[in-house]
Amino acid sequence: MKHRILAATSGVALSALLLAGCAGGGSGDGAAAAADCAPADGQVTLEFTSWIPGIEKVVDMWNAENPDIQVKVQTGPNGNSGTYQNFFNQIAAGNAPDLGQIEYDALPNFLVQDGIENIAGCADVVAAKDQFVPWAWNQVALGQDDAVYGIPQDIGPMALFYRKDLFAANGIAVPTTWDEYTEAAKKIRALGGYITNFSQSDINQFAGFVWQAGGQWFGNDSEGWTVSLTDPASTKVADYWQSLIDQDLVSTYPAWTDEWNNAYNSSQVWTWNSAVWGANSISSGAPDTAGGWAVSDLPQWSAGENVAGNWGGSSIAVLKGSEHPYEATKFALWLNTSEEALTALNEEANLYPATTEGLKLPSLANGVDFYGGQKIYDVFAKAATEVNPDFVWGPTMTKTYADVSDGFKAAVSGSGTLADALQKGQDSTISTLESQSIPVKK
Repeated sequence: MKHRILAATSGVALSALLLAGCAGGGSGDGAAAAADCAPADGQVTLEFTSWIPGIEKVVDMWNAENPDIQVKVQTGPNGNSGTYQNFFNQIAAGNAPDLGQIEYDALPNFLVQDGIENIAGCADVVAAKDQFVPWAWNQVALGQDDAVYGIPQDIGPMALFYRKDLFAANGIAVPTTWDEYTEAAKKIRALGGYITNFSQSDINQFAGFVWQAGGQWFGNDSEGWTVSLTDPASTKVADYWQSLIDQDLVSTYPAWTDEWNNAYNSSQVWTWNSAVWGANSISSGAPDTAGGWAVSDLPQWSAGENVAGNWGGSSIAVLKGSEHPYEATKFALWLNTSEEALTALNEEANLYPATTEGLKLPSLANGVDFYGGQKIYDVFAKAATEVNPDFVWGPTMTKTYADVSDGFKAAVSGSGTLADALQKGQDSTISTLESQSIPVKK
């Protein structure tokens, strides 16, 4: 499943309390007050909104076993396509569902708009922390020691999908560093192909590269937000891909288009640095290449390193105003920690679990025919343990992504550079935050 992690925004005056709730320093000072987590008397019916394919079947499994806590599920479009705005409208009207699917980089937006509950007051939630990949838990704790704003559902650790057959047939070594990746790109280009496609519109992939490189786009404490789209790591990543673009070593088709799929299906493009869910994107978009692909670790900036990036993932949050946080978290924990639910989510929707035990699901243990029988999920399980734990998202990611994307499209056409796009994105993000009365530290 491809995750487009975008969030709706609206102008709102923010209190220092909510701003501190997004702090990245881990002090815990100023976190939003935890919701009361007392169980209800009698039977409870929860409302839950998600866009996961097949989620109804998984909810039916819960309902069959839990007559006192029934869940009524509603499905809709992915977050940025309407569900997030519906959530904000429902929260404002006081009729939001108890539970909602919210992607990690949308959580700060919901927090600063007082749209989600701090569920750290639920003992079962606190006790479940060690079941999750640590950095995934950080994504829902938002840097606070005494706050939890969702239950991690899935993650998107990144690795290198590559045409094993083409590399072998042409005597090109599979690159293990980004320098080697450039050298392989030159050899592939001399053969008439491209090593990969640089996405000019989907900035989430680029954010994953920055995440791997140790960049930090946002930070926050009680004094306000910092915006660092042009930090050294981000600039290094931008300059690297700019060099490949300038040398015509990468294609630049718009991602997720027929043109993009055809480039892979025709063997014109040989690799894709992508998340675990990309396995299905390639198999569906490039069926004629079945059996020729394999997966290896993401290229490293220095030989011998073992660092991965992440691209995608969602949480299940208790929306503001829910009268049943105890029951809501019971269901959310079952949905995202029990083997029966995790297996069903993987089989129905190809979700990759955020728990350490989920990485070992039997459904992930087999070889995959499309990838020549390779047990590709072993590579992603390793990558999931190598992701930088401290990456922080900002509260207006929709606008940030759009601004950077505009700059990337210009750079691809020869007008400006990727580094210029990051600078423009940073300037615009700061202006957006200030226009919404969100304090910015400069």
